[in-house]
Amino acid sequence: MAAAFLAPAVVTILLIRIVPFIGAVISTLHVRDGIGLLAEERFAGFQNYIDLLSDPLFQATLGRTLLFNVIINPLQIALALVIAVLLTRRVPACGLWRMAVFIPCTIPLVGSSIAWGVALRADGPINGILQALGLPTQPFLSSPTQALASIMLVASWVGIGYWMIFLIAGINEIPDELYEAASLDGAGGWRSFWSVTLPMLKRPLLFVLVADTVANFVLFVPMQMLTGGGPQNSTTMLMFDAYRRTYTYSQPNQGATATVILTVVMLVIVFVQFRLLKEDAR
Repeated sequence: MAAAFLAPAVVTILLIRIVPFIGAVISTLHVRDGIGLLAEERFAGFQNYIDLLSDPLFQATLGRTLLFNVIINPLQIALALVIAVLLTRRVPACGLWRMAVFIPCTIPLVGSSIAWGVALRADGPINGILQALGLPTQPFLSSPTQALASIMLVASWVGIGYWMIFLIAGINEIPDELYEAASLDGAGGWRSFWSVTLPMLKRPLLFVLVADTVANFVLFVPMQMLTGGGPQNSTTMLMFDAYRRTYTYSQPNQGATATVILTVVMLVIVFVQFRLLKEDAR
């Protein structure tokens, strides 16, 4: 009986996840003699991996992707945690504030990217506010030094409210008796956070950290819509690089190779996160 209930889910996972990934791995072991998707393939072993990993542009993309995640993951989780803690206190119109923070999550990422693209234009409202304050306008999405930070802003606009919901649920599960005991011991708000809230949130935080890591590794829409990986490849991440190699440069084998490398790097980082945090999260 259990097998009958599990069968649709197992078949769906096989068809949507496992089979395409196996096909991608097989594709990485071939090269095309010619240009285009219809060119004849031949077996080449690990040549695609050697070519990509020895390419300075791909090395820079890999490093940029890791840097992006090292910065944005702690930033999003820290802000989501701060907001979750504040919105589980007795503040006026708490439900309204929660809804306001969560609303960006209900907007498709395409819509959010379009809105932020308009806001960050040279003649957009954000630069208008800067001018009104007597500050110089900023290039944001057209600057190699500011474009990546602008992408982080767009991603965090959506992500923070989403992760906040999970953390609020975790905080609401903490027994009030623990806070009462901490209060009787003379613990203030800050001490209660470090001694009660944070230790009891380790399971939700582990889930949020892993899910946020995966989401940011495969982030694609803001780069594709707002910068096209530029300027000067400053916003080209592994996911966008795989897409561009496959559909823009007509190199599906190298695109599949970039996807497999992305998956391996992501799984290694998630594995390390589980190893470091799982023991404490029990």
